[in-house]
Amino acid sequence: MKFVDEYRDINLVKKYCTSIESITTQPWQIMEICGGQTHSIVKYGINELLPPTITLIHGPGCPVCVTNINLIDRAIEIASLPNSILCTFGDMLRVPGREKDLLSMKALGKDIRIIYSPLDCLKIAHQNPDKEVVFFAVGFETTAPSTAMTIYQAYEQKITNFSVLVSHVLVPPAMEAILSSNQCQVQGFLAAGHVCTVMGYHQYEAISSQYKVPIVVTGFEPIDILQGIFMTIKQLENKEFKVENQYSRLVTKEGNKNAQNLLIEIFEPADYFWRGIANIPQSGLKIKEKYQEFNAEKKLNLPPNNDSILESQDCISGQILQGIKKPHQCPSFGTKCTPEQPLGAPMVSSEGACAAYHRFRKLNLSDG
Repeated sequence: MKFVDEYRDINLVKKYCTSIESITTQPWQIMEICGGQTHSIVKYGINELLPPTITLIHGPGCPVCVTNINLIDRAIEIASLPNSILCTFGDMLRVPGREKDLLSMKALGKDIRIIYSPLDCLKIAHQNPDKEVVFFAVGFETTAPSTAMTIYQAYEQKITNFSVLVSHVLVPPAMEAILSSNQCQVQGFLAAGHVCTVMGYHQYEAISSQYKVPIVVTGFEPIDILQGIFMTIKQLENKEFKVENQYSRLVTKEGNKNAQNLLIEIFEPADYFWRGIANIPQSGLKIKEKYQEFNAEKKLNLPPNNDSILESQDCISGQILQGIKKPHQCPSFGTKCTPEQPLGAPMVSSEGACAAYHRFRKLNLSDG
């Protein structure tokens, strides 16, 4: 396929692997932020093609995986209300709450609908004027603008039976939380190309400078990732710490200003408790006061959440999302925890590291 095959060219893959090995003089540990990058790395065996001195660490860039467990329970609570229709993306249905998931609620007859665009919710609201249509909005800066546009359209159209349960999170605060941790092993980052398509990459410059780490924006194909690794290693070997853009065919330094302005209009930063990790200050988005009529929790008079609920003791997803451990190092991986019976969100999300390992990797369980 044109514009795809060239980024999977085996000869270019070999060339970059050789080039990476030729410039590597010591061990380096690089974190890919995005779960989409993780899936490409595991699917194409990129981590196995690299010199053994280079370790790829899987990061927290799976928005489904880090969605607060209390918000899963809140979505279940909303779906249980009379005259409610809960809409969300398909990934969210299998994510476990404390006791149930949305799929089991759907099986019990609750009106839970998978949508492909948040704007679909407005059509559903028009078609069901006697129901409250709630969109469970999940994602990083990539999907947040579409939620913002939906809220803006609902405001302009004066739609009164639509609201949003917001679980949007931001990448830069998560990177800073990782780098500030005393368990941090990260020496360089591969930043997510789709996030930077929206937000640009100027915001990463302060992080790179303060923490002395190279940050390279990459795409999601094998050549994208290998080129990004080469650029990162080159910086590390030369003791350089700056932001570079491998994904220049789509990403600019300033990003999409229209999308950014829409985010500023609808949302403001807020503290957010990342599932399995911790509360990260100013790492989430909340609806501004002007648009509070579309805040589902406020509109439905739901009581405050308790952010401190912990994961199952058998699940180490928090350590996996922080790059401290890899999926196959979890004692429950593939036994107590499978895609059919998940203990944690990374096993069921299409961007989850555990799902990638379970689907694509034939494990040697003695691997480190």
